[in-house]
Amino acid sequence: MTDINLINESREKVADYFSRLDGFFLKRTELLKLMITAVTAQEPMLFVGRPGTAKSLLVSVFCQGLGLHEDDYFEYMLTKFTEPSEIMGPVDIQELKSGRYSRKIEGHLPTAKIAFLDEIFKANSAILNVLLTIINERKYYQEGKPIPVPLICMFAASNEIPDFGEFDALKDRFIIKAETLSVKDSCFSELIRSGITHEQRAFNREKPWKSDCTLNDFIVLHDYIVSTVLPNAIKREDHELMGSPEMTTAFKALIYVLSEELKVEITDRKLIKLYKLILTQAFIFNGGKVTANELKLLCYCGNNFSDIKKIKDYIEERLANLA
Repeated sequence: MTDINLINESREKVADYFSRLDGFFLKRTELLKLMITAVTAQEPMLFVGRPGTAKSLLVSVFCQGLGLHEDDYFEYMLTKFTEPSEIMGPVDIQELKSGRYSRKIEGHLPTAKIAFLDEIFKANSAILNVLLTIINERKYYQEGKPIPVPLICMFAASNEIPDFGEFDALKDRFIIKAETLSVKDSCFSELIRSGITHEQRAFNREKPWKSDCTLNDFIVLHDYIVSTVLPNAIKREDHELMGSPEMTTAFKALIYVLSEELKVEITDRKLIKLYKLILTQAFIFNGGKVTANELKLLCYCGNNFSDIKKIKDYIEERLANLA
């Protein structure tokens, strides 16, 4: 039996945590909402932007506030020279002497619950293949045997999204690709004050954004959404899959425009994941009701940098007319 009181308590904690983070960061409301949604849905998220636009800070502060244990969080910056052992763990020499090839994975990506890989598109093919399996199947192979990994959400960042075909599969896994923009032009003085205040708090080891919310609250919500919310949603009639005829029609129309007019590739996997993410965000922030605000998540489903820019303006304009 589902304890609805426990569900509501976790939802209130997550909402409160979002508010605290939003009060700490400057002009990052939408990004934080996407992060909350991604962790709850247990789907990866990619930050795209120039250096110095708070990509790593967003993730580190987010994870610090949840009180994660050291082995629960893994962070690494990739280069073209990064070895698999740096990400997956070093080869176990004692095991190797016995004729078994395995890695000491403790404290590395295969044992992390939240991971952040900076410059993810610098990954070489050896790392890339393992990442795809971990993200998509939540498995890591030791001596050909699959080992379940506890990964709940992978955050990644890049200054750009390459057009090389070898990264197509990885890009398709990251349904949410959000651009981190500089705020210095619109918030010059506020940015300086915010940055200095953060350094002061870091020096004093203060974490004003910390709350009673833990990673377990996200897991509670995820399990309820997957076991109850989504199964109930797909039982509705075709014209009410998004909760109402108006939102369902808008969702289908926007998907069509993205695919046919803007030439954004919407794979079958991506369509399913978008539906899941939209309903997840609606459950957390709007009591389960899908509105134009939730459909705004479609702004972040592009496959490359040019997609991200052109989609956002177009979708926001269409949704403004809908509202």
